[in-house]
Amino acid sequence: MSSSHKPLLIYVHGFNSSPDSWKARVLTETLAQSDAPADLLVPKLSHWPKDAIRQLTLIIEAASDRSITLIGSSLGGFYSTWLCDQFPQLKCVLVNPAVNPDRLLAEWLGENENIYTHEKYHLTREHLAQLTAIKLDHIKRPEQFLLLVQTADETLDYREAVEKYAQSVQYVQPGGSHGFEAFDRLIPAILAFAEGRVALPPVISLPEAASN
Repeated sequence: MSSSHKPLLIYVHGFNSSPDSWKARVLTETLAQSDAPADLLVPKLSHWPKDAIRQLTLIIEAASDRSITLIGSSLGGFYSTWLCDQFPQLKCVLVNPAVNPDRLLAEWLGENENIYTHEKYHLTREHLAQLTAIKLDHIKRPEQFLLLVQTADETLDYREAVEKYAQSVQYVQPGGSHGFEAFDRLIPAILAFAEGRVALPPVISLPEAASN
């Protein structure tokens, strides 16, 4: 299968994350083989929501002739939800997605540092306003989404996502963490969803990740 005909996966990283996050690295390593069933892009996103959305929109528009699946982690899941509303042809896998980041990140106002790139920046109320501007009250096409959450997420209340995407296919795993433990076990299910199939593994409870 030529690259242009393979499904394209776009990993959308979260707040203060980067293409060096471990989930992004696991995906990159998995899809690095020449016979991989899909191509992968992992863009480094701006800390400004409006700019991050613009970056992703340009990538999606440039690949409009391909089957595209977003893999949105945390804040990346929030961005991906808005993008799916704008682009009905997209599919999306949400990994412990943020539902109300405009409220959550109010606690992070001020100086911040990206934990991977060490870029320092000031998180402002304008950041929050840009997040509020792309918050959706209603999911128009729940079939676009596959929701993956772990109940011991220490950053987000997984129940918000379960409620928000109630009509979508869901994989709710007891235990785990916000980083999504054993993410590699779900990669076959992600690839299946990108191909238009639902093929989830049995739900196995995981230990809760130790607190830092």
